[in-house]
Amino acid sequence: MYFNFPNILTIIRILLTPVFIYLFLLDRENGKIYAAVLFFLASLTDWYDGYLARKMNMTTRLGQFLDPVADKILISSALYLLAMQGYVFYWIVFTIIIRDVVVTTLRIYALHNGKPIITSTLAKWKTFAQMGFVMSMILYLAWPGAPDIRLTHTADDWYRLSTLAALLVTLLTTLSGVHYLIYNRTHINEIFKRITRKWLNP
Repeated sequence: MYFNFPNILTIIRILLTPVFIYLFLLDRENGKIYAAVLFFLASLTDWYDGYLARKMNMTTRLGQFLDPVADKILISSALYLLAMQGYVFYWIVFTIIIRDVVVTTLRIYALHNGKPIITSTLAKWKTFAQMGFVMSMILYLAWPGAPDIRLTHTADDWYRLSTLAALLVTLLTTLSGVHYLIYNRTHINEIFKRITRKWLNP
């Protein structure tokens, strides 16, 4: 059964993303607070869908694919919004997105061929760190009278707590991506072999 309760929670997380974007960009006093609440609720579904799928033995290939994709859609959207409003460097956001695209592509290949994907605790910490960073940033922006932390594109940017936190999240994200590729290198080898065979035998 593809559309079981855990998968429905995952789909809800995807559907909540445009609502979160709308609330974040809403030019009202409580817009960021509403966005923070919605982001928190969406993040909770990330924990519950995986937990319920394992506990109730409802793990499906659709769920294995959608769950990380839903995380990436939500987090990437939030990070891009922060960069768009000048709170995070664009290169940080693009580094995280590129990592996620590479890992997701490999995951799709493995699931399509019915092969196992090895995940790690590091990847879970990466997701937790990303969500925690985004949540902290939104709450700070929602705090009345909080000092402006927009990037000034000077050396001072590198001493900001928000920038240091973003760099740590980026480092953890990159390390988890490298770890993921190393532990799933058999899939990468297979992809290269298939590409090579097609080039040699067009």
